Amino acid sequence: MPPPDLPGAEPVVVLRTHSDIEASIVRGLLDAHGITATLTSDVPHSVFPLSVDGLGEVRITVSAAQADEAARLIADYRQDERRGTPIPLRDEFADLESSLGHRFRDRGMLEHALTHRSRAHEDVTGGVVDNESLEFLGDAVLGFIVADMLFRRYPDRDEGQKSKMKASLVSAATLADRAERLNLGQHLLLGRGEEKSGGRRKLALLADSYEAVIAALYLDGGIGAAQTFLERELGDLVEEAGRPGAAADFKSALQEHLQAKGDPLPAYVVAAQSGPAHRRTFHVEVRLRGVVLASADGRTKKEAEQEAARLALEGERRIVE
Repeated sequence: MPPPDLPGAEPVVVLRTHSDIEASIVRGLLDAHGITATLTSDVPHSVFPLSVDGLGEVRITVSAAQADEAARLIADYRQDERRGTPIPLRDEFADLESSLGHRFRDRGMLEHALTHRSRAHEDVTGGVVDNESLEFLGDAVLGFIVADMLFRRYPDRDEGQKSKMKASLVSAATLADRAERLNLGQHLLLGRGEEKSGGRRKLALLADSYEAVIAALYLDGGIGAAQTFLERELGDLVEEAGRPGAAADFKSALQEHLQAKGDPLPAYVVAAQSGPAHRRTFHVEVRLRGVVLASADGRTKKEAEQEAARLALEGERRIVE
C-alpha cells in the first residue's frame, strides 16, 4: 500500500499523449493495479474515438504517493507494447461483451456508453463524459436498421403500417425490456444519487443506455456490428409485429372495454416529465373517475399513453379472471 501523500502535495502527470485510446488503456492498466488515475484534455471529447495530434493533449495524473509505481507500470506497458505482448487489463465488461457478441477494440467506448450523466456530474475533473451524445447517435442507427429490416421483411406493407411497426419496435418499453435481458442495468456507471434512487431499474434510463450501446457497437465495429446485434435482438419482435392485430391500439381497446362495462372514458394525465428538451421522457397516468389504473413512461406522450393503456387492460383482465 503506497504511503499517504504529504499535505498539499500536487497530483503528478504520469502520461501525456495525443490519443484517447492510449489514455483509456493506460488508465485501465493503472486502475487494475489499484492506482486511481484522472484523465484530462485540452480539447472537448467527441462521440467518435478521438485522435488529437496537433490539436491538444490528453493527460493522466495520479497522486504523488503513487506516481513512481504508475511510471513503472507505464514504462512496462510501453516495453510490452513494442514487443507485441498483450497488456493485462481489468476486463469488467467481459460478460456484457459476450452478450453483445462483440469484442471492443476500444474498451473505453463501451465504458462511455454505460456512463450516466449522474456519474459525469460527480467527477470534478471533467474527465468523465456521459453517454447522451451516444444515445442521440444510437437512436438514429437503431431507426435506420429497424426500418431496413421492416422494408426487407414486409415489402408489401404500406408506409403507415411499417411506421406503426417501427414505433413499437423502437419504443422505450421495448428497448428497456431488451436491456433487462442483457442485464445492462448491472453494468451502468451511475452517480451515488441515481444509484440510491433505483436507476439500474428505471425504464427510461435502461432504454437510453441501450441506444448508447448500439452507437458504441456502430463506432467500434461499423454498421455491420450494430446490424448483427439488432437482428439477433429484435428479429423475433419483427416477426411478431407482422402478425395480424400485432400493432394494437391499446387506448381504443381500453376505451371499448370500459364502455362495455358502462364506465366513462378514461383520462390520460402527464404526471411528470424528465430529461433534456431534445430527449424528454413522459410519465403518463391513465385514470378512471380520478383513480389511477396504470402508469407508464415513454419518449412521447403517445407512446406513454399506449403503454399505460396496455398495462391498464392487463389489470382489468386480471380482475375478471
